[in-house]
Amino acid sequence: MFDTSNFQDKHNIPTQFIWPDDEKPCSQRPPELDVAPIDLGEFLSGDPLAVSNATRLVNEACRKHGFFSVMNHSVDSKLLTKAQEAMDFFFGRPISQKQKAQRKHGDHCGYASGFVGRFTTKLPWKETLSFQYSADDTSLNSVENYIVNVMGDEFHEFGRVYQDYCKAMNDLSLRIMELLGMSLGVGRSYFREFFEGNDSIMRLNYYPSCQKPDLTLGTGPHCDPTSLTILHQDHVGGLEVFVDQEWYSISPNPDAFVVNIGDTFMALSNGKYKSCLHRAVVNSLTARKSLAFFLCPRGDKVVRPPNSLVELGSPRVYPDFTWPLLLEFTQKHYRADKKTLDSFTMWLNERMGE
Repeated sequence: MFDTSNFQDKHNIPTQFIWPDDEKPCSQRPPELDVAPIDLGEFLSGDPLAVSNATRLVNEACRKHGFFSVMNHSVDSKLLTKAQEAMDFFFGRPISQKQKAQRKHGDHCGYASGFVGRFTTKLPWKETLSFQYSADDTSLNSVENYIVNVMGDEFHEFGRVYQDYCKAMNDLSLRIMELLGMSLGVGRSYFREFFEGNDSIMRLNYYPSCQKPDLTLGTGPHCDPTSLTILHQDHVGGLEVFVDQEWYSISPNPDAFVVNIGDTFMALSNGKYKSCLHRAVVNSLTARKSLAFFLCPRGDKVVRPPNSLVELGSPRVYPDFTWPLLLEFTQKHYRADKKTLDSFTMWLNERMGE
């Protein structure tokens, strides 16, 4: 059990949380990554110059490392504040209460502390609460109902905040898909239509302070297996990205979202847009919180690039698959890292050959 109230003030952290020397965080804060700032409002205005500028910036960023930031996004600042503050309401509860939502083995939803039930080494110094969001179930308040069912009636408002937040993230992600479609030359509607009715994942991340932050990681190096990640950080930095064989940091901006391409969209783009290795570091002074919305296709959607992205000099890079298969692979067979998609491809080919 990873009970932060027992560990965050101790100078000797459990050995399971100590990472190998070649994966430990940098001794000094890495240089800042030059993240392309995308003014989504200007892009959606239809102004030709603004559209051209936004598509160029996102194309350059996604071909290189897959990270960019989105501003003028129309997400209510009051909702962002509520969503950040509500994390304190949950993660400040005793471990016995948080465990009402304990994640079951092989599942991706629920509460997890240090992932001690899933891994035995290189444990992440964090707590998470994850839940499913289906764009087809908005009228059913599925997020709010899930939270209340596992945590009790006093969590109604908490559940309502994240029901609203997921709806806002769904709307934002579909607008970003319009941008990605245009930047890849397949049109504004192609990827937007593909992700309408998505079955996505919302995750609340809490990284407690750690007296030995040079020995552990909040989240280990990995590429997101999902399609698109929309991240909102609090004021505490910690996100780092591996570009050109070097680690870079991305400072928080409360008025912007950090967006990155995941493995599933890399496959949808036939490898043209990159899913980049990244991690989260912790510090000895203060806890860090972040909100991560992982856009995922509906379960019956076949992940296959549009024909225009498969050319004579650019054959298919990845086989057809569905998101539930990749999710199963990462939850039951493989710990996500920089080679997840390649390893999944091998696993899938072997499975098809059985």
